[in-house]
Amino acid sequence: MECTRSIFARTALHCLHAALACVSLLALGSTDVSAAASRQVLLVHGFPHPYFPWSETAASFRAELIEKSPVPIDLYEVSIDSEKYQDPKDERPFVEYIRALLSGRKLDLIVPVGAPAISFVQRHRVELFPDTPALDIAGEVRRASATLTKNETAVMVQENLADYVENMLHLLPDTSEVAVVIGDSPVEHFWAAEWHHTLSRWAERVKFTWFNDLTFGEILQRASRMPPHSAILWITFNEDAAGVPYPPDRALIAMRQVANAPIFGMTDSELGRGIIGGPLLPTQVQGEQAAKTALRILSGESPHDIKPVAVGYPLPIRYDARELRRWGIREDLLPRGSIVQYREPNAWQRYRWQILSATTVMLLQAALILRLLYERRRRRSAEIEAQTRFSELAHMNRRAAVGELSASIAHELRQPVSIILRASDVAKMILNEPSPDLNELKEIVDDIDRANERSGEIIKRTQRLLSKKAPLELLEIDLDGVLRDTFELLTPQASVRGVTLSVDLASPAPRVNGDVIQLQQVILNLVINALDAITGANSPERRITGRTAIVDNTAAAEVSIEDSGPGIPIDKLEHIFDTFFTTKEGSMGMGLSISRTIVESHGGRIWAENQRGGGAAFRFSLPIAEHGAKVARKSAESVNHAVSSPPIDSP
Repeated sequence: MECTRSIFARTALHCLHAALACVSLLALGSTDVSAAASRQVLLVHGFPHPYFPWSETAASFRAELIEKSPVPIDLYEVSIDSEKYQDPKDERPFVEYIRALLSGRKLDLIVPVGAPAISFVQRHRVELFPDTPALDIAGEVRRASATLTKNETAVMVQENLADYVENMLHLLPDTSEVAVVIGDSPVEHFWAAEWHHTLSRWAERVKFTWFNDLTFGEILQRASRMPPHSAILWITFNEDAAGVPYPPDRALIAMRQVANAPIFGMTDSELGRGIIGGPLLPTQVQGEQAAKTALRILSGESPHDIKPVAVGYPLPIRYDARELRRWGIREDLLPRGSIVQYREPNAWQRYRWQILSATTVMLLQAALILRLLYERRRRRSAEIEAQTRFSELAHMNRRAAVGELSASIAHELRQPVSIILRASDVAKMILNEPSPDLNELKEIVDDIDRANERSGEIIKRTQRLLSKKAPLELLEIDLDGVLRDTFELLTPQASVRGVTLSVDLASPAPRVNGDVIQLQQVILNLVINALDAITGANSPERRITGRTAIVDNTAAAEVSIEDSGPGIPIDKLEHIFDTFFTTKEGSMGMGLSISRTIVESHGGRIWAENQRGGGAAFRFSLPIAEHGAKVARKSAESVNHAVSSPPIDSP
């Protein structure tokens, strides 16, 4: 009694759905005048919900038919549940539902999907669609081909269940137990019987465990605790033992997440959702083939003239690379020509453009760095070459200056040499006496030593100016000593020209980091220029003064060469240090240019100016050495304290 009430309740519900669908279809049919040119196709499903794998085939058929049809397709779909009703009279509500739905319409094609729908249409073909062509799709070839009528054709499934097991055992030869997952609906009962018969041939080799009498939760628990050397054969799962329907795709994904054994399936729509792969039922290809056959019927061909098509496993066989790697299945075990899909892209495939971009940037950077290093090397070579040429030029400048001083140097050397000669003559005379005066001889020897030291100093200064070409050598030096030695060297030359040389030295003596020879050359060039200026102008006052001072709050030392000559013309003042610029005949104009280069290489600066009282002043400043700066600051503090403090004896 309870079963009867359940049947009538579901029948009433389907009738209500049928009435609503009929109203909506009638409304749609009356709104388009051009609908008369369209084709009317009825798609019949055997279940009230999507049923795998027939739902996948129907989806492929629907999309391909609408896309490839040259005329509009009015596609109607009905879902029945006839597999649950054993008595044909229980199907009457569905028959009336379809009759009401299509009242006043002439169908061009009826397409039942799957064995239950095919059986329903064939049972009620005469009363519902006596003259309408029929195309059966997704039926198993052994069941569908034997029941075809005159105005009917089919696109069927041809599969060998043993192929699935052979594929599984080939890839996993050590398999000792297989869990068979199949649902508990009436259609799945049929396939369970088929599989029991098929698997019996491996019963002695493999233990088969059936999960069809479990709820889905229990199936997941069992799948997560499979023993070693196990596999899972996923046949189909639309409804569990408790009668709860499950979307097969979601159920398979849930199984894959918990299973501790590889899963083998049956359809191509399961590939990529957790199965290993192998010979798979081509649901999409089957739907596309059915759409092609449907278009032939809609174009006027008789179904009787269209040979039924049996769709088998497509070649090449396909596998999921992710599942092969997960379960350690070697690809060399796959059948020849197999396609491995879903390979996870490697770093190159995933980040190809990023890698190319980064590599390009790195190559450009490397090229730029190499170019910069090359330019740096060239610049360094050029700097060394320039420094070498400058050293040679400075050396030539010193030789030229010494050449100008040769007469005065010779004159200066004559004095100590004459003293030595006279002293030696006197010493000989004393030694020839009967009683030589030893004290007088001692004084004579002392005079000879002093004259010798004097000549040695003159020769040393000359040798220093004529020293070999050498790179800049910075040492902490006494700037007062450099100025004083240079003026002593030039004193004979100045005397010959009637010029007085004098120095005004700072106290304490400023100390700088410099090259003695090069700084002496700067002072030498400036003094010789001053001598030439005074001599050429016949100035009444003939005087050159060298001064040193500490300036810029003890941060720099300054050297000044001041003369009493005519001064520098205003229009030539800013060019006086330019290379090859000169106001003297026979001069190359290199002396002041070399002097500027030397000063700047020491971190200083050089300039010239005219004095208010007449004459020119050449000045250059150099940074104070660290030790010299400390001494200068201490001296300045002492002077400031002495000035600001009152005398001791003041009241």
